[in-house]
Amino acid sequence: MMQPHEAQVTGDTAIEAGFRAPFILVVDDEPDIRELVREILEDEGYEVATAENGAAAQQAHRARRADLVLLDIWMPDIDGITLLKQWSVDGQLPMPVIMISGHGTVETAVEATRLGAYDFIEKPLSLAKLLLTVEHALEADKLQRENLGLRHSAHLVNEPGGKSALMQRLKEQIKRIAAHDTPVLINGEAGSGLHVAARYLHACSPQHDMPFIDANATALSGDTTGSELFGSEDAGAKVHYGLLEQAAGGTLFLCDIADLEPAIQARLLSTLESKQFQRAGGSESVPLNTRIVAATYQDLEQRVRDARFRKDLFYRLNVVPIEVPALREHREDVPELLAFYADYYVDQEKLPYRRFTVAAQNRLRNYHWPGNIRELKNLVQRLLIVGVGDEITLEEIETALGAAGPEPSAAVIPSAGFELPLREARERFERAYFEYHLEKTGGSVGKVASLSGLERTHLYRKLKSLGIDAKQKARER
Repeated sequence: MMQPHEAQVTGDTAIEAGFRAPFILVVDDEPDIRELVREILEDEGYEVATAENGAAAQQAHRARRADLVLLDIWMPDIDGITLLKQWSVDGQLPMPVIMISGHGTVETAVEATRLGAYDFIEKPLSLAKLLLTVEHALEADKLQRENLGLRHSAHLVNEPGGKSALMQRLKEQIKRIAAHDTPVLINGEAGSGLHVAARYLHACSPQHDMPFIDANATALSGDTTGSELFGSEDAGAKVHYGLLEQAAGGTLFLCDIADLEPAIQARLLSTLESKQFQRAGGSESVPLNTRIVAATYQDLEQRVRDARFRKDLFYRLNVVPIEVPALREHREDVPELLAFYADYYVDQEKLPYRRFTVAAQNRLRNYHWPGNIRELKNLVQRLLIVGVGDEITLEEIETALGAAGPEPSAAVIPSAGFELPLREARERFERAYFEYHLEKTGGSVGKVASLSGLERTHLYRKLKSLGIDAKQKARER
């Protein structure tokens, strides 16, 4: 069996510092066409691998996730339509596929399209049309991934807020670190903006056009095989690309890294050291082509001392640490943040605009903000929803802070609900109870399990039955 061609990147675009050229797999049983297409694509700056038949294409598909596949329909062993069916996962192809054929029929083209192929090109190939179709397919796939990301994070802020000297130094530090492709550990209190710092780092990196995958390590704890992170494959042709491969060329952000299961910690350490990993059920190594950015609001060094986190993984991640300051450390930014989030909610949620008086701003500037920027954001939203009038006054602020109590960002336990049937009253309390503790712990399911005395798997089922999205709670930090 022919080994997939060892791709060599050429072209000015592909050799820019830190840039990963799109990786294209060319599958065709005609050597002249296969090599011509490879040379043309490499001249355009793409990274290319080739496969001479269906079996070689299967091997290449297992070896590395392509950004795009050019797939011949008629081959001597396995036809292209069969490969499309094998590669489909839950009715979706993991990458755009352009079908090529010299003997295509309308029925074949319709079948390929039904199975998810992006386009169908007939031989003899027009190289100009081929390059244009490749460009359009990659752009369409990028837009689809961006739109999916927007649906998951429609109202996310992507730059640390504030113009204080402390925040300016933070942003300059992130910019410097972003230029170097090394693991990063982001530390800070819950609600201080760890996710924002990670997204800003990615946006400032040479890989800013590549995927940014936001994953919560706590949510991975129930995955004993590691398939969610590392992927999986079976004895047949099915390959599930995990988060590491979904983020190929870009950034994988692992928040709540302190809650990562010990077995997954060991595999992640091995991956960072060897720059490769194996999918669950797989036997071949997959090269690591993803930047790992981890974050925690817990004292990771203390967890290392308590033997609850691997020391070697801590040192591997902590090469270039970033400390996100608590809001109380840069209170001079509070007036600007209040104005920003007031505009933000007016624009995003169509809430009525209200202006903070100077006295109200001064009171909040001197507030201790235990819930950090998340608390400020929630306070602004609440004041715009429940308040009346054009101005937010000092009296209104005092009332809001007084009602919030010692944990301003925490969920408020509702009234007992004595008028409800027992089951509904219990569900109401449980929902408020778990939302309160998820808010208080920054979305850590592990911590909530410990606080509530529930086994983690049971807690996951309970949260699902109550309609509580722990991942969303974590993303809101």
